[in-house]
Amino acid sequence: MKRLITATVLCLCLAACATSGRLTTEQKVQLYRAHAGAPQNDMPFTSSLSGWQELGDSALAVWTRPGEAYLLELSGPCPDLPYAQAIGLTSRVGRVAARFDKVLVGGPGPGPQMPCFIARIRPLDIKALRVAEQDLRQAATQEREP
Repeated sequence: MKRLITATVLCLCLAACATSGRLTTEQKVQLYRAHAGAPQNDMPFTSSLSGWQELGDSALAVWTRPGEAYLLELSGPCPDLPYAQAIGLTSRVGRVAARFDKVLVGGPGPGPQMPCFIARIRPLDIKALRVAEQDLRQAATQEREP
């Protein structure tokens, strides 16, 4: 219940700050964090992703299946992440582990980019996240009184 109240307050704050149909990077990160569960040691990974979303230079969301996603918080800035054209994950025996595995960024520049270490893995509540995103978009497009 406390988590639901915190998430609701955060969403209302984000809605109040939103002035266009697009969220800032910080707003996106806060939205994803509000809908992420407790950190876990690892996550399943079968060699390909269903999708991914960069959240600035220190976090990203990855979909391992259409209905299953995780918030990956990195141990430091990953400067190429906001410009990545593709990403990969290192893994061991079908699992990606926090503090051991890395995000590999494929960018537009020549040569290999530095790998980015995963500090935390948190499961995402996809349904609640989509509802909150839709609510924020609707709040951002409503007219405000002068």
